[in-house]
Amino acid sequence: MALKKTEIYSTLWASCDELRGGMDASQYKDYVLTMLFMKYVSDKYKDDVFGDIVVPEGGSFEDMVALKGDKEIGEKVDKIIAKLAEANGLRGVIDVADFNDEEKLGKGKEHVDRLSKLIGIFEGLDLSGNRADGDDLLGDAYEYLMRHFATESGKSKGQFYTPSEVSRILAKIIGVDDDTPLDATVYDPACGSGSLLLKVSDEAPNGLTIYGQEMDFATTALAKMNMILHGATGADIYKGNTLSSPHFVEGSQLKTFDFIVANPPFSNKNWTSGLNPESDEFDRFTWGIPPEKNGDYAFLLHIIKSLKSTGVGAVILPHGVLFRGNAEAHIRQNLIKQGYIKGIIGLPANLFYGTGIPACVIVIDKNTAESRAKGDAGLFMIDASRGYMKDGNKNRLRSQDIHKIVDVFNSQIALTGYSRMVGLDEIIENDYNLNIPRYIDASIDEDQHDLTAHLKGGIPVADIDSLESYWQVLPTLRQTLFSDLRDGYRECLVASTEVKAAVLAHPEFIAFAEQSLTPFNDWWQANQLSDITKGDRPKALIHKISEDLLARYAHAPLLDKYDIYQILMDYWSESLQDDIYAISQDGWSIGSQLRKLVVAKGEKLKEEPDLIINKVKYKAELIPPTLIIARYYSDEQAHIDDLQAELDTASSTIADYTEDHGDEDGLLADAATDKGSFTKSSVNARLKLASDSDEKDVLHQLLSYFDIETKAKKSLKEAQDALDKAVFEHYPTLDEAAIKTLLIEDKWHATLQGGIEDEIERITAQLANRIKELDERYAEPLSQIVDEVETLSQKVTAHLQAMGVA
Repeated sequence: MALKKTEIYSTLWASCDELRGGMDASQYKDYVLTMLFMKYVSDKYKDDVFGDIVVPEGGSFEDMVALKGDKEIGEKVDKIIAKLAEANGLRGVIDVADFNDEEKLGKGKEHVDRLSKLIGIFEGLDLSGNRADGDDLLGDAYEYLMRHFATESGKSKGQFYTPSEVSRILAKIIGVDDDTPLDATVYDPACGSGSLLLKVSDEAPNGLTIYGQEMDFATTALAKMNMILHGATGADIYKGNTLSSPHFVEGSQLKTFDFIVANPPFSNKNWTSGLNPESDEFDRFTWGIPPEKNGDYAFLLHIIKSLKSTGVGAVILPHGVLFRGNAEAHIRQNLIKQGYIKGIIGLPANLFYGTGIPACVIVIDKNTAESRAKGDAGLFMIDASRGYMKDGNKNRLRSQDIHKIVDVFNSQIALTGYSRMVGLDEIIENDYNLNIPRYIDASIDEDQHDLTAHLKGGIPVADIDSLESYWQVLPTLRQTLFSDLRDGYRECLVASTEVKAAVLAHPEFIAFAEQSLTPFNDWWQANQLSDITKGDRPKALIHKISEDLLARYAHAPLLDKYDIYQILMDYWSESLQDDIYAISQDGWSIGSQLRKLVVAKGEKLKEEPDLIINKVKYKAELIPPTLIIARYYSDEQAHIDDLQAELDTASSTIADYTEDHGDEDGLLADAATDKGSFTKSSVNARLKLASDSDEKDVLHQLLSYFDIETKAKKSLKEAQDALDKAVFEHYPTLDEAAIKTLLIEDKWHATLQGGIEDEIERITAQLANRIKELDERYAEPLSQIVDEVETLSQKVTAHLQAMGVA
């Protein structure tokens, strides 16, 4: 059965829960990722004599499973890992974590139970079907863990991971494409866990030849495991200090590469450790020596020196490199004069795990440097600092933010307040200062108030004209909403609370809404999702259909094509991805399957069941019961809704009745329980003691209401149980045609169309809210306010006189 993204994520995070108590994230990540690696290679390569990894006798995950409950489990697990490491030259890579460490994992029974549970969690995963061709869920899960580990590790220990969203930008702007050959080289001099390198390699259909160097021992091990998990077993990852001891050299020169990407540690204060930059044997500091306590430019100069004459690189650095003075200003001026810097992309603050400061991407292009050095070409700048979403205590780039940055940079599109080409002359005028706000004004215009409108009333025509993009699409709506008041000012003909309803009901808006759905309907017809078959590549599919949707909305009035694109990408992440991965692995028939939820004794159920039949809990793989009910059992559901309404009415009647008669002096006062509530038994108990006829009547009436409620509950439960049983029995009868209808039309199409309709309404709400704001702002001119103040003052004076105060 297909392995879902959500399933593997929850499993992996459950494994973290087993370890979290004894150590911090920077430590337990080594245990979790080692266990993930052992499980993956065992599932993938155990019976593959031609596989990249040899799984020796006594060196597999199955051997670990046999150790559950063993008193010596920690020591024996270490030996199993050592066997696999020895057989594959992975000593110092996969055997970094000590599973026999009692300080971290506990002693005695606690140690045994913790490791046994950890192994049991991974035992339930089948990773044999995972593919390493750009569609691997395992690689995505590794990214998921890296992000969470980095989040929990804190500033001092989270630098091993570059957010995947930022990595994707670098990968897409350095020129790797479908024609890039496998032997083209990509290098990262501060590769961390290797994810940035892998993102670049993914951009080439056949991958790239990967090189990386990382100073931290444990992180180097993570990078090597990451490469294997992604199928990049030939990657050359080396441990060492890139600046003082670069590993990739050819004779007395640095090895040069076609592409370089990097996210080096920001403002490294120890960059000269083991290095004398004034006599650097690799001649990296020709254009200047960086400050002793700030190594940002040291890495940039190393990258430039390591690029081929036709090479392209992208490096993430703090914004300070764009404008800091002294030695850095000298280096920056030299690099600009040489034409090496092709572009700069300003990113939002708080994206990275090692720091909250904003960073930028500097793109180096040696191939086109000469034209910039001569002044024939400029330096392209983007200010993308405002495009992000909040994610806990960090900011994250959305799919639309990434796509917009890549589109604008690669096509050199000038957008007001976002991007432009900056000529060399302008940079020289600014003393080679590259601080982005000097060249791009991304500030939001302040909303100006009109003093005359406040004095005399009326909405300024200038404010109405500022909504011109709406009036171009809805030309007569303007006349419907406004009429002349006096020269330069208009009055709103619709009450401010009714503006949105007036807009939605206007014929032009109705036509606009229909027109706005046309590109979606055309896109849906052109991309026949019913053609998905086993073996298809989901990532290739989402790339194809998302690009098509983006193109179809490129010229849609009022709607932003990137907002529409985000609707699809959000749904892909939430649900569509899981569905299509499952179909590509197991075929459409998986839509008819229900999975029994089994939970070990003493543990909690990790998933909410979709159906409970005879106390057995089931989860639908792809099609939730609500879809089957809506299409096949709408009458039964309507009957249940009626029964629910009857039950609600009965419960409400009881609540009202007990409220009317249940206070201290009420006839039900003595029928309440100790907690002040009323139950059938408490009322019957009081009835046996009651002698007052009025009290008895009230008690009998309440009992009758309880009987009505009990019968309603019984009827509702019987009807719900019957419907659940019918739905449960309906799943196995679903053929491929029915499954496709339920999934494609009732689930995917309905959800996506609903999202676009919401976006259309959101755009309309922006117009209505602005008109409402303007109308309310100028609704009371100064003269009217003065009159109201005078009237109120007179009333106050009259009251004071009546009281004898004034």
